[in-house]
Amino acid sequence: MEFVGYLASLFIGIALGLIGGGGSILTVPVLVYLFELPPVTATAYSLFIVGATSLVGAWPKYRRGLVDIKTATLFGIPSIAAVYATRKYLVPAIPDPLFMLGDFTFGKPMAVMLLFAVMMFAASISMIRKQPCKDCPEDAEIRYNYPMIFLEGMLVGTLTGLVGAGGGFLIIPALVLLSKLSMKKAVGTSLLIIAAKSLLGFMGDVANRPIEWGFLLLVTGLAILGFYLGNRISGRVSGHKLQKGFGWFVLLMSIYILINELFR
Repeated sequence: MEFVGYLASLFIGIALGLIGGGGSILTVPVLVYLFELPPVTATAYSLFIVGATSLVGAWPKYRRGLVDIKTATLFGIPSIAAVYATRKYLVPAIPDPLFMLGDFTFGKPMAVMLLFAVMMFAASISMIRKQPCKDCPEDAEIRYNYPMIFLEGMLVGTLTGLVGAGGGFLIIPALVLLSKLSMKKAVGTSLLIIAAKSLLGFMGDVANRPIEWGFLLLVTGLAILGFYLGNRISGRVSGHKLQKGFGWFVLLMSIYILINELFR
């Protein structure tokens, strides 16, 4: 299973490189079910893996002018603050178990995985229903809805801190709607936001738990390698069809996690 886990780590990066987002949502299930890490530890490790891979992906986007630094800063500051506070204070403060009902114990690990399954379900529906944009404006005047950007950043940061996922499927629509970015700039800007909030959020965990750096760097390296492989072949296949197919896969994974956690 450990060997399968390393192959799956490579696949996480390939998926991210192929479809431009969403691949990182598989990181926590891989760490929990293949490497058998505790869910809370898996969400911490996922932040580092997702953050490092997104940072690698953001660099070529920045060089091509597809990252808006002001938008990344406005959205990133509340998001980074929220994810750091969530990992540093909220996650350790959650009681375990949360409650008991007869012989049934609803523990903290189960709560984390159920919340993650709900996030996966929402992400899968977003990927399945998303239609290719035929008449998207490439460049337009960027306008900012400051209160909503702040609230959205806080919400995404809190969810990221709880489940360890990048949240690109939430960030990209928010950047398009709240900052009026073009889709290409929204994708590039979201990678920088995800990198910053995930890596800084991970720092909130360093003091709370021992980190197996050798294992973490190996999995991260495989994900980054996979990202480069996926990015190289992304131009040869239909991104929309890949995203929809991957969405169905994530949907099945979310259902599996729900059944596994509730009825195993």
